[in-house]
Amino acid sequence: MNTYDAIIIGGGACGLMCAAQAGLLGKKTLLLERNDKVGAKILISGGGRCNYTNTGATIANFISENPDFLHGIFKQWTVEDTIDFFEAYGIKGQEKTLGQLFPATNKARDIVAVFSKILYETEQDIALSTLVKSVEKNADGFTVHVESPKGEHQYKAKKLVIASGGLPVQKLGASDFGLRVAKQFGLELAATAPALVPLTITGKDAAWYSSLSGNSVFSKVSAAGMSFEENILFTHWGLSGPAILQISSYWRPGQEIILDLLPNFNLDNLIKQERQVGGKRLVSQLLNDYFSRKLVDALGKFLALDIKIASLSKADAKLIVDTVHRFKVKPAGDKGYDKAEVMRGGVSTEELRGKTLESKKIPGLYFGGETVDVTGWLGGYNFQWAWASGYVIAKAI
Repeated sequence: MNTYDAIIIGGGACGLMCAAQAGLLGKKTLLLERNDKVGAKILISGGGRCNYTNTGATIANFISENPDFLHGIFKQWTVEDTIDFFEAYGIKGQEKTLGQLFPATNKARDIVAVFSKILYETEQDIALSTLVKSVEKNADGFTVHVESPKGEHQYKAKKLVIASGGLPVQKLGASDFGLRVAKQFGLELAATAPALVPLTITGKDAAWYSSLSGNSVFSKVSAAGMSFEENILFTHWGLSGPAILQISSYWRPGQEIILDLLPNFNLDNLIKQERQVGGKRLVSQLLNDYFSRKLVDALGKFLALDIKIASLSKADAKLIVDTVHRFKVKPAGDKGYDKAEVMRGGVSTEELRGKTLESKKIPGLYFGGETVDVTGWLGGYNFQWAWASGYVIAKAI
């Protein structure tokens, strides 16, 4: 049996970076992955293009019960480090909107190939199609019991890294394994929930949203003291699109969401300008300048569209402005983990050392990536956390 510096459970972004960096530092690791290939979630991210970091990433782009915890990690591995690392292996970044960085090839598999190359060249061991059944702490370190096509067996190492991800996308092998290990060793957890997830509308309003299914509108979406300006997408079950995914990480059941459907214009001023030139146009004609015909027709449920602007009362004008700039939505819930990009919550940062991500209670046990109570915005932030956490663990093991 090989002697390992560490066993890493999970062959996703964090686990791959940890194994690769450990190898580059001359260490020997065993990477255990339950799927038949590593990087499954990387391969589907960004529609197969992989938005692997964000040029503007700061701790303000992350949700945690203790955001300041991130300072110690991000000082050790920066966005520039991510860019330099991948460039050194032939991946040139192409910046899209809002600082999102993709491989110039637009191929997520090129990101995974970088790690495959490093793991091969540094002779790290990988066990695929391997399900971890249990882990235990002993005097010499840790014993990991697994089941694979070769049967049931065990591995041992002085250090153990839990990089098994969160609960989203069960078809990729997502599970609560990391959370169960944390509970096993008495670590506290921050409450978990789907994040970066579409929101559902039920009841009497559901048909209205369904009638707009497929329509996308650039909007300012606000809830819980946060706002995002990106597209929203109407669906047959509610709302999706980048702005909705972003706000979903902050929204809590029972709260309202406010949509500004025309954030770059002041509709009150537009109405006044129409009045100054006679106001002969109908409300529907004014709105058609900015929205699809289908959305304008749907707004007719709340507004009188066939009135000339000159004939609008103050109350009518206010209703139009409020409807467009302060459209209230009360979601019934979200689409759950299988449609979520990430999991919010996880192992409490209070349980981990701020520079190494080692458990304070269990020496030699490390947690990284999505398993930890650190959740990034949509747009490459969660990958940046995965790379950074994998790196600092690799240095420590």
